[in-house]
Amino acid sequence: MRSDTVKMGVEKAPSRGLLRAAGLEEEDFSRPFVGIANSWNEVIPGHIHLNKLVEEVKRGIVEAGGVPFTFGVPGVCDGIAMGHAGMRYALPSRETISDCVELMVQAHCFDGLVGVSNCDKITPGMIMAIGRLDVPAMMLTGGPMMEGDIEGRKLDTQSVFEVLGEYAAGKVDEKAVWEVERCACPGEGSCAGLFTANTMACLTEAMGLSLTGCGASLAISREKRQIARATGRRIVSLIKKDVRPRSIVTRKSLVNAVMVDMAIGGSTNTALHIPAIASEFGHEVDLKVFDEVSRKVPHITSLRPSGPYYMSDFSKAGGVPVVLKRLKALLSDEMTVSGKTIYEIASEARITDPEVIRPVAKPFHKEGGIAVLYGNLAPKGAVVKQTAVSEKMMKFTGVAKVFDSEEAAIAAITGRKIRAGNVVVIRNEGPKGGPGMPEMLTPTSLIVGMGLSDSVALVTDGRFSGATRGPCIGHVTPEAFDKGPIAAVKDGDKIRIDIPERKLEVLLSDAELSTRLKKAKPVDRKPKGILLKYRELVTHASEGAVCR
Repeated sequence: MRSDTVKMGVEKAPSRGLLRAAGLEEEDFSRPFVGIANSWNEVIPGHIHLNKLVEEVKRGIVEAGGVPFTFGVPGVCDGIAMGHAGMRYALPSRETISDCVELMVQAHCFDGLVGVSNCDKITPGMIMAIGRLDVPAMMLTGGPMMEGDIEGRKLDTQSVFEVLGEYAAGKVDEKAVWEVERCACPGEGSCAGLFTANTMACLTEAMGLSLTGCGASLAISREKRQIARATGRRIVSLIKKDVRPRSIVTRKSLVNAVMVDMAIGGSTNTALHIPAIASEFGHEVDLKVFDEVSRKVPHITSLRPSGPYYMSDFSKAGGVPVVLKRLKALLSDEMTVSGKTIYEIASEARITDPEVIRPVAKPFHKEGGIAVLYGNLAPKGAVVKQTAVSEKMMKFTGVAKVFDSEEAAIAAITGRKIRAGNVVVIRNEGPKGGPGMPEMLTPTSLIVGMGLSDSVALVTDGRFSGATRGPCIGHVTPEAFDKGPIAAVKDGDKIRIDIPERKLEVLLSDAELSTRLKKAKPVDRKPKGILLKYRELVTHASEGAVCR
């Protein structure tokens, strides 16, 4: 066992002495050591219950003959960080989390690892470390919260952001904002729609790293606690059999995850996370894969933010196993940490609501959730959640209103300076330019709340929250900081968006674009600390914004 390095032989007396001080008994030194990366904290609703789940994981590990060791990792709540400088730290935290897990596992020679996580950057950060380390490992995602309710009207986090747009447009008063704020998020769990946290939880299950049913089982459910305990037992079995994550997460497993992503209409952030995860597992899954899969895998469930259903509905309908059943003919039959293959899980799945998770022949949309656009404005690609765009806006030409920061765009939107027919361009918010590539749920929600989502588009080299809906195109690459074409756009330029044809263009001649780019001066926010380090190391968004 790897842990023999710190516990076997007379020369290891010092480390054994310290481990005894941590509570180990004599018989523990012959057992597998299992690290538990726990992202519990008292800030994020999706994490406040993780200690309870960790206790179940620990019980399972002990029952199976292992020794559990819990350690913490940081976590940023994107909703709380949204709309201010704190959001620049969210995506960089993914790399920090990955590094923290690597540090703890390698320094203490754990035989295996369980990542207990929830929310946007924490889950992919842990999975990246799992791929890098390749010691027996599993994930336990903490589950969605229930949706909120006001007199029968269902709500979630997105509702709070969008009611601010209604308030800015004079449609509701401050009391209505307070009422939505008070009721939208009723308790523990990741936000109740198919935002990035729940998307990544579902894809973790689809790629084979968590037990069957883990992705959609609710935070408050008995099922989640049972899965947690079973995860503890199972990791010890994987250690004893030396089943390593790189034998589970193959390139075909990752493509399976992209297929599930397209079928459920997941967050555009997966176009950053899956390539980054693939890289750590020694594979390449680029934006072309996303678009190829999207063209052949239909959208078969319609969850918030773009649809009427919530994660609780998806869970009741059978969750990821039912999606696998629907897609079985398209998927590769890969092994999972449960010991069952994808086909076995699909065959055992029970369809309980054929409207919430439809058959492939009766989809909500013929194509999958994400489209990748190219053109003179995005030579290396840009992404849009096409299933969240109305038919009216699938093809749109509008007049650019350009902003060099999210804050400036928010001020213009709330100041009612954006009109029907505009394309809001927010630049210098990419991985390097931000730095940190902040999410932009605030401006997108304001546009929706003000009733402009069928007449105004948004284009940015930053990214969007999983809660974003409407014609919002992000990850424009190259970004403005690297003198990408978005740096040359001016107020009044016409921008053409054609999602069916996968086009994103500014209607300028090549000569004019080239002349402008020579004069363009990227915004340098002169970052310090972790943001400076991130800017120096981070790659393009089209490569997953990984640090190298």
